[in-house]
Amino acid sequence: MTTETTKHEDDMSTVTPTRAPHSDVPSGHKDDGRVGAGLFDPKQLVKSLPDAIRKLDPRVMVKSPVMFVVLIGSVVTTVLALKDPGSWFGWVIAAWLWLTVVFANLAEAVAEGRGKAQADTLRKAKTDTVARRLNGDAEEQVPGTELRIGDLVVCEAGDIIPGDGDVVEGVASVDESAITGESAPVIRESGGDRSAVTGGTKVLSDRIVIKITTKPGETFIDRMINLVEGAARQKTPNEIALNILLASLTIVFLLAVVTLKPFALYSGADKQTSLIVLTALLVCLIPTTIGALLSAIGIAGMDRLVQRNVLAMSGRAVEAAGDVSTLLLDKTGTITLGNRQAAEFVPVRGTTEAEVADAAQLSSLADETPEGRSIVVLAKEKYGLRERHQGELVDAEWVPFTAQTRMSGVDVDGRKVRKGASGSVIAWVQERGGTVADDADTLSNAISQAGGTPLLVAVEDERGPRVLGVIHLKDVVKEGMRERFDELRRMGIKTVMITGDNPLTAKAIADEAGVDDFLAEATPE
Repeated sequence: MTTETTKHEDDMSTVTPTRAPHSDVPSGHKDDGRVGAGLFDPKQLVKSLPDAIRKLDPRVMVKSPVMFVVLIGSVVTTVLALKDPGSWFGWVIAAWLWLTVVFANLAEAVAEGRGKAQADTLRKAKTDTVARRLNGDAEEQVPGTELRIGDLVVCEAGDIIPGDGDVVEGVASVDESAITGESAPVIRESGGDRSAVTGGTKVLSDRIVIKITTKPGETFIDRMINLVEGAARQKTPNEIALNILLASLTIVFLLAVVTLKPFALYSGADKQTSLIVLTALLVCLIPTTIGALLSAIGIAGMDRLVQRNVLAMSGRAVEAAGDVSTLLLDKTGTITLGNRQAAEFVPVRGTTEAEVADAAQLSSLADETPEGRSIVVLAKEKYGLRERHQGELVDAEWVPFTAQTRMSGVDVDGRKVRKGASGSVIAWVQERGGTVADDADTLSNAISQAGGTPLLVAVEDERGPRVLGVIHLKDVVKEGMRERFDELRRMGIKTVMITGDNPLTAKAIADEAGVDDFLAEATPE
């Protein structure tokens, strides 16, 4: 979804997509900076154990009546075991009761800890960024966290933008996928409504100077960290009702066990009904498993969403998801693969596909964007052209893709080959006195109406400058999406695709994917 935005709104929805900046590892994977996602991962258990011990505070335990009763029973049996140190039975019962309480707290601490680790990943991405701050005409490297409003920083191809700000000099292609999820790079330039940049995004080409516009702690990544850390586990209506039921059962069983002591005294079986035995009986009767895992289940549900880059602000949001009737889906990276890929080479009249494929491959060797690489692959796989590399063309003069020219190419063997946006290539041909084939515009329009992106291929040789053909870039729909949407439709869920593309492109993708409806020209806000 190709969109332009100058502001990031503060509105935070109940269930929000999120991702860790510049991480190619899926959330929940051990390489993404988080502790292992498994509930019984040893590292996670060790890290969460102190939190589980802290949760033994009676002021915390009283919030769960069932486990509070078990805690009291654990204390009572421990005291009785201390009075009779030789009673191995008392020590065993005390150990089991403490194990029950600690396990309940550990399950909750593990689930909470994985959510905290997500925020730690975001915080690490922010603190690791180094900024090249301008001090007069000189540059100095400082941590991104030390930047202040008004500071000027320099970013070149491959640099991570260290903070939110505005471009005051230059123009560059920026990868904002870490923030917006959109894989297609956007142009950011000084002046106008395309000058705003976000910390955590990556410069792909050229050089820009950025003026920092946000205070430390108020950047987009900071707000995302606050959002993750502020995800509180609120009890759902069903959970509240279940807690009331469990508390009621606990009271019933407590009364039942308490009455056993008078009966034992009356019948002369007092020794068989010691307080340790009665406490163990009570814990066996009350629903300790449900009480122990109830809160952990809710947190685990929220954490499973976090592992899939969705932040649930409360357990209520997770429960409400069961009543969903309409599903809103972003196009890029969700319905489609995310990277536009070359699908075919379309020649103009008087040119062959082989000529277009050869010129397209040559001119794309200097284009490091995903689109450029896909052109090289298509020429090799579909048209049988040997894959070439820049190093083997010794006398070649390469023209890398830049945000200003929006073209790439090469000058080699007495000819000049160019590939790029339609307007840029047409201007290049006309500047050299060449002509543009009449059907080039027709072919480009047809590709656009079909939901694709046209790129022109041109060459200047002994026959003069001219357009050879059109490259059809296509946003590829993920395999099996139509079947998934059919399944959702059978469940009674309506699917709506949201994209920043124009209505023609959006309709073509929506028809191919099989969604029920679509919303085009949407902005991130």
